Amino acid sequence: MRKSEKKIQSITSAQSGLTADQSARQRRYFISMMIRTACFILTVVLPSPFRWIALVGALTLPYIAVIAANAGRETIKKETIFNPKRKRLN
Repeated sequence: MRKSEKKIQSITSAQSGLTADQSARQRRYFISMMIRTACFILTVVLPSPFRWIALVGALTLPYIAVIAANAGRETIKKETIFNPKRKRLN
């Protein structure tokens, strides 16, 4: 095995680097947009009942792709949510 093919072991619980995370999200978004383009082409080519399914896929895929691309490193932990102590009203 060459040196570049070895799997790197992690000894920490730290997240992956920001550039690796961004490139993975960009790749997912690009693949989603290619599927959307294929749906638009299929809308023109397919007969009527399947045409509408491809059109719905082409119209909803951008929303799903943006949500998936923006779901990145941010995680909300239970400790970060502010829950003030409230007195009971008698």
